[in-house]
Amino acid sequence: MSSSIRSGDANFVIENNARHVWHPMIDPKMSAENPPVIVSGSDGVHITDVNGKEYLDCTASLWNVNVGHNRPEIKNAIIDQLDKLAYYNTFGNASNPPSIALSTMLAEMLEPEGMARVIFSSGGSDAVEGALKLSRQYWKLVGKPEKTKFYSLKNAYHGVHFGGLSVSGGIPWRRAFEPVLPGCFQIDSPYLYRNDWTEDHEELGEICAAMLAREIEHQGPDTVAAFIAEPVQGAGGMIVPPANFWPRIREVCDRLDVLLIADEVVTGFGRTGTMFGSRHWGVKPDIMCLAKGINSGYVPLGATVVNQRIVKAWDKDDPMAPIMHGYTYSGHPLACAAALANLDIVIEENLPANASDVGGYFIERLNELAQYPNVGDVRGVGLMLAVEFVKDRQTKEPIPAFDPYLMAIQSACMEANVWVRIQANKMIFSPPLVFENSHVDQAVEAVKHALSTAEYV
Repeated sequence: MSSSIRSGDANFVIENNARHVWHPMIDPKMSAENPPVIVSGSDGVHITDVNGKEYLDCTASLWNVNVGHNRPEIKNAIIDQLDKLAYYNTFGNASNPPSIALSTMLAEMLEPEGMARVIFSSGGSDAVEGALKLSRQYWKLVGKPEKTKFYSLKNAYHGVHFGGLSVSGGIPWRRAFEPVLPGCFQIDSPYLYRNDWTEDHEELGEICAAMLAREIEHQGPDTVAAFIAEPVQGAGGMIVPPANFWPRIREVCDRLDVLLIADEVVTGFGRTGTMFGSRHWGVKPDIMCLAKGINSGYVPLGATVVNQRIVKAWDKDDPMAPIMHGYTYSGHPLACAAALANLDIVIEENLPANASDVGGYFIERLNELAQYPNVGDVRGVGLMLAVEFVKDRQTKEPIPAFDPYLMAIQSACMEANVWVRIQANKMIFSPPLVFENSHVDQAVEAVKHALSTAEYV
């Protein structure tokens, strides 16, 4: 192996960029024609490319570096654990101290939701897969084996495994891999900017919850295992539900005896301005999926947590009781050590409150973009925000994904040292939860500059 490969020499990595790697969520030809920016360093709320250019990270990498980059507390926790035990599995009769400590910490943090057990995984897609499987197993253990179907929302994103894809509502994520799993159905999202019924938040929440009830009753409640949703839809469009939506969904699930799964992969650990997205809406799910902010991405980690109702199903002797699910890296000691240090920061620095405060300022500044004709909508909660671009405000016709106008806006922001993400026709902001108002100002001014220089044709 050459010394260039080992050292990560700048000329070497630039020459080999996109030559051997297929990058997620993009046509390989696009990566080859426009090689990705090579991020080689990071600190706080900034990242640096291989050429030394620094950017304000308005995406927290991929919604997940919540406490910021290069935190010595997390790095030291990983090093300390590395000196003790780098890795050992948690299958069967083996465990390790960091996974035990983290499970205890999560149980304490999630006591308001009544969560009682956790099974660790390697990321968000894994956490969703675990939730879907455990919900089916639960119904078998309580003597209702026909309850196997799942409901979710259009525009939902629940990861890349076949289970997660099957309950995801975005066609582009699924199309290349269809047919997906049978028995998975979607209802309309409570998308205030784009719905066929009303401009009233509360009425929309009632309409969508009633739709779920009708659809479950149509299938037969005795065949439906669970409803899964993100407390705030992220990758599928940054859709903030009406305040009554989640409480009404909880009522529907209770009445029809259907489990409620909250996909908290993005919303967990402070991003919405509360510690958990479900808590933001005052709702207690039966199962929660966690990842991303659990350790800010320093080492891959996910978790599926379940409440006492679910746990009780495993109390009796049953040949169906063994949990035949898990991953080689479930409860990885380094990942759990990183999570413990990360969550200490989240709590001690009260990052949910900072997300609420700075997020409120962010949405105020983004509302200034209404002066630009192709800005159709600005929305968000906490440090989850989006600007939606349209061809025409009256018709709300979206600008197509990868349109030159959108790419020009993104490029102009990058030239101004602000790293942003364009998803379909939306610019999504999901910065580290340590963002300050001054960072918001820098980001918004860069977007204003981009919108002033780009012209939609």
